Amino acid sequence: MPVTLRPHSIRARVTLVAAGLSLIVFTLIGIGLDFAVRTRIQDGIYADSERIATYWINWEPISAPRPATTTRIDLLQFVDSRGRVLAASKAAGTTPITTVRPPADDRIRHGTSCAKSGCVVFTAVRLPPLETNLLWGGEPHFVYAGMAQPPILAGHRLELLTAAGVVLASGLASWVAWWVVGRTLRPVAEIRARTAEITLSDLSMRVPQPPGRDEIAQLARTTNRTLTRLEEAVNQQRQFASVVSHELRSPVAALYTRLEEAQLYPDEVDLRDTVDGAMATTKRLQAIINDLLVLARLRTAVPSPPEPIDLGALVAEEAANQLHGPPVRTYATGPVMVLGNRIQLIGVLNNLLVNARRHASSAVDVTTTRSDGYAVVIVADDGDGIAEQDRERVFEPFVRLADARQRDPGGSGLGLAICRGIVGAHHGTLNVEDSPQGACFVMRLPLMDADLSPTP
Repeated sequence: MPVTLRPHSIRARVTLVAAGLSLIVFTLIGIGLDFAVRTRIQDGIYADSERIATYWINWEPISAPRPATTTRIDLLQFVDSRGRVLAASKAAGTTPITTVRPPADDRIRHGTSCAKSGCVVFTAVRLPPLETNLLWGGEPHFVYAGMAQPPILAGHRLELLTAAGVVLASGLASWVAWWVVGRTLRPVAEIRARTAEITLSDLSMRVPQPPGRDEIAQLARTTNRTLTRLEEAVNQQRQFASVVSHELRSPVAALYTRLEEAQLYPDEVDLRDTVDGAMATTKRLQAIINDLLVLARLRTAVPSPPEPIDLGALVAEEAANQLHGPPVRTYATGPVMVLGNRIQLIGVLNNLLVNARRHASSAVDVTTTRSDGYAVVIVADDGDGIAEQDRERVFEPFVRLADARQRDPGGSGLGLAICRGIVGAHHGTLNVEDSPQGACFVMRLPLMDADLSPTP
């Protein structure tokens, strides 16, 4: 199995990158600093030695056997063209500092000369031609001024100090990066630890949310919102499953009881009556299952492409199909165009109309109009109405009021829940509102030409 050298920790990776970059940067800085220090020290020595040599030429007698010096430039020599030391300071001795001569086109030359005893930084100055001609018959003479090379330039001490500074600075930068990244990622570790504790059986826990508006704080807030939605969805699913099992248990138990009775007492039970009862119970189960499938598809299926629909014409068409029972009177204020699924909206209107006619005393009024960018369909009956505390309960799955159970014993209690789900999928709302008499269902859908962004 190949071994990877790449660290898995973000903290380690960032620290390695910071260490590499800081090493490169500080190395470049160290090289530049080393060069600047060397140049500055040498330039200072060259300036002092040139000044001392020029001063000696101009003001001291050339024949002075031992020129005195009180500066760091303690090596002074007066040398002829054959390399003989004619005069020298006490520290310079009688051996020439160097054999280097200034070029013919320049009177001054700087340099460093090394021997077994050490290196010397010097300045060589050629005497002026007039003085040379007058005193020595044109034979060139030279003045050397210098000093022993400072220890910081003589060896690799400066380079070692610079390298040590680079290593220390890079180490400090790496430690700072390690500390900063660790402190930054500390909330991530806390979020990870808390997330590991959250299980499907207990979704009430939330991850710690750090202050501020940085990416980690936004991640924590988003995670908590997601956990809240997940908890709500799981609770709804559990409640839905509980209600479904309760609603299915009764007809299944009744069916089982009838069949068991027919099996135990074949001579006393009317077989035809048992089969008819079993068929009725099976139809009820089938209706409940079909409604459950419709409700499940509304929550999970990908919506089909919408089409333009004249809601007023669709209401009139569905009202005309209601043949038996109280009459349905429709009122429209002209074309009311919406975007939606025609089959689903027909199902909603049919369910609302059937429900209204079931509870109406004499008639059902359906009004289609436009209001504030929405198409509004009002289905009102003149029955007993719905109590205010039950106006939201009727949209819950399997919730059936006493009057509904009496008028439609075979109902599943899923019709209004499916209607609200369809309307919600169309970015609309379906509610029970106040009415002078009877129940009043109000459906609102965004108009096709409306400039608004409805909230699902």
